[in-house]
Amino acid sequence: MEEAFKRGAAARKTVFPLFYFLIFFAFGALFPLLSVYLQEEARLSGAAIGWIMSLPPIVTMAAQPLWGTAADYTRKPVGLLLAALVLAALFGVMYALAGSYRLFVVLTVLLSAMQSAIVPLSDSLALRHVHEQGGNYGAIRLWGSLGFAMAVLAVGWLSDHIAFAVIFYAFSLALLTAAALATRLPRYPMGAPGALTRQDVRGLLASRPFRLLLVATFLLFGPILANNSYFGLLIHELGGTLTGIGLAFLFAAGSEAPFMKAADRLIGRFGMVRLLLLAALISAARWLAYAADPPLWFVYMTTVVQGCSVGLAIPTALQYARRLAPERVQATAVALYSAVGNGLGAWFCTLVGGYLLERWQIGAVYLFFSICTIMGVLVLLLLAKRERTAGEEK
Repeated sequence: MEEAFKRGAAARKTVFPLFYFLIFFAFGALFPLLSVYLQEEARLSGAAIGWIMSLPPIVTMAAQPLWGTAADYTRKPVGLLLAALVLAALFGVMYALAGSYRLFVVLTVLLSAMQSAIVPLSDSLALRHVHEQGGNYGAIRLWGSLGFAMAVLAVGWLSDHIAFAVIFYAFSLALLTAAALATRLPRYPMGAPGALTRQDVRGLLASRPFRLLLVATFLLFGPILANNSYFGLLIHELGGTLTGIGLAFLFAAGSEAPFMKAADRLIGRFGMVRLLLLAALISAARWLAYAADPPLWFVYMTTVVQGCSVGLAIPTALQYARRLAPERVQATAVALYSAVGNGLGAWFCTLVGGYLLERWQIGAVYLFFSICTIMGVLVLLLLAKRERTAGEEK
């Protein structure tokens, strides 16, 4: 028993942090610069870029619940995660060879279907590990922010000085390395395959607090994820270089780490809904500032605000979704939460952003992001009121 505990502690201290570092390094290598690649190298129009960049979230919306249900049904999340990592790496390399709009579309759909499984399955495994062995999910997840930050700086510099296509090869190499490391992730005893029923899923969706959280997730995380597609264009339009884009993402993603580490302590002190409200208000202020056509130096200075908004929102919302779900459907709950924010919300905001960019300027995109986020604040206020009412009834 003592030996098993030691192995679990070692996994928490080394395997999980390094694993998160690698998968988010892959994401940081590809997604922040993909829209610039499609504009500068593929010579696509703003509307075409908007459509392609909107495909990953809409595929995610459809695929993530299936991945989560498959994990709850088969009780083999590590095996599913391994398959997703390897196939995503393969499609990433193929993306580098694409030369037409149609091929970009096909490969984007295939890549997104595999990539959509990686974060929710990883989060479910990490949360289960923290539950079994103790620890702090935020302290694990912060390594993802560090990996993302390092990737956008390093790969941004490489793409500026060597070749733009390096973003695809760095993405695939990092995912393959993560797949090798995934074989060392701890496996905990789970129920028999097939234990999940439709009634379990219906019961989850019948929960009003969970539905409100999904709406808030759509409105809050949609702009956050869509910003990854348009932030590079904002800096580029203001006169920044590819290396400058990488530097901005470094400041933004790197600032998330200390807040993620402190998230559990802040949750215990202020509560999950209040923390989400704070993150949403900060995000809304940031989007409004970017909509006002600020100078480039101001954008660089305010990237660190992302730490207090995104760095608090990600671990808080994820743990809240898991808390609202019965144990039998927790992987499904995490997948649904991720599908609504990373999928439906990001798709909607990215697609609308593409049309706004085509018709007006990048400032209109960020004005739209701020409106969505303010609506998310209103939903969170409703959720906070419901929680207070439930607490008084008890």
